[in-house]
Amino acid sequence: MLKQGLFICAVLVLTMPGIFSCVNNKKDMVTTESLGTFEGKDVFLYTLTNKKGDVIRITNYGASIVEINVPDRDGQKTNVTFGYDDLDSYIKGDPYFGKVVGQYANRIAKGRFSLDGVEYTLAINNEPNTLHGGPTGWHSRAWDPEVLKNTDYPAVKFTYHKPDMEEGYPGNVVAEVVYTWTDDNEIIMDYKVTTDRNTVINITNHAYFNLHGSGQGDILDHEILIRASAFTPVDSTLIPTGELRSVEGTPFDFRTPHLTGERIGDEYDQLKLGRGYDHNFILDNIEEVDAEVYDPSTGRVLQVITDQPGVQFYTGNFLDGTQTGRGGKVYAYRSGLCLETQHFPDSPNQPGFPSVLLTPEEPFLSSTIYRFSVR
Repeated sequence: MLKQGLFICAVLVLTMPGIFSCVNNKKDMVTTESLGTFEGKDVFLYTLTNKKGDVIRITNYGASIVEINVPDRDGQKTNVTFGYDDLDSYIKGDPYFGKVVGQYANRIAKGRFSLDGVEYTLAINNEPNTLHGGPTGWHSRAWDPEVLKNTDYPAVKFTYHKPDMEEGYPGNVVAEVVYTWTDDNEIIMDYKVTTDRNTVINITNHAYFNLHGSGQGDILDHEILIRASAFTPVDSTLIPTGELRSVEGTPFDFRTPHLTGERIGDEYDQLKLGRGYDHNFILDNIEEVDAEVYDPSTGRVLQVITDQPGVQFYTGNFLDGTQTGRGGKVYAYRSGLCLETQHFPDSPNQPGFPSVLLTPEEPFLSSTIYRFSVR
């Protein structure tokens, strides 16, 4: 029906220019299908289609990106992110594929932090630390969905109401993320988080990317550019030591493009501790594009644009082929990479890091863009 309507519209424009114009009907830009229910809440899959006909799919379970179908340099479209075909696989599978993670993304040392003279204790789910908000963090919740109207592009908002002390974090917190899919193949993620008492916040999206196509080989031949002059070294449990180390002369210098696999096996202390790259890069935040991934074989490009101070570059070091995702694709070792825009890991325990304090007086507002193109 959509294709037929576009054909009729095109004929009218050609035969009677100046009278008719073609704009996709909003109802065709976002379609909805049921995935089931989780803890009494309906879960939906939303398909967002832009004017190019390119598609992303998202779900309110974990506020997740499920699928990103974008063309290569020859116009061939394929999905370039990790996800699952059904709700049950999301519940039982990898906790983080494409999910929004919080209340505190990344790690907090030994599951403890102090705020306003009170020590808070969190669940340990990444021994001996807390990871990504704990085992029942925001990634494992059904968010409240809303398809937005009167927007220039297809857009969906997800909202999660976190009760006070859930997973050990103080405050009744309301988290919102708006996904917008533009005609320039940009996924815009606008975050807003509010609280009724002082707490900490670190929120990100944990999408995995393979620009060959999801489940199609590894990402070691992807070129990476990260505009970061320093990074935060970690200890053996992947907690930052507090040092801000220059990337100069190290395998962590991606200020000019390098293949992911070019130096990943170097004899360098941080690569050994992370089993590859699994580190927070301190972004320069000077130019528009903060990071870029390029696949020479397909021509696909992913650019990351953010207002956050850091990005976690992760090379799928813990993928092991036990997860079978969307379309029967197997997610093998280093078959996906992540660029998680964020504040720094363990910031509540690191006074030298940028503040992650969230207060009732000042909401957390942030925006990150994934922009896809070819060259």
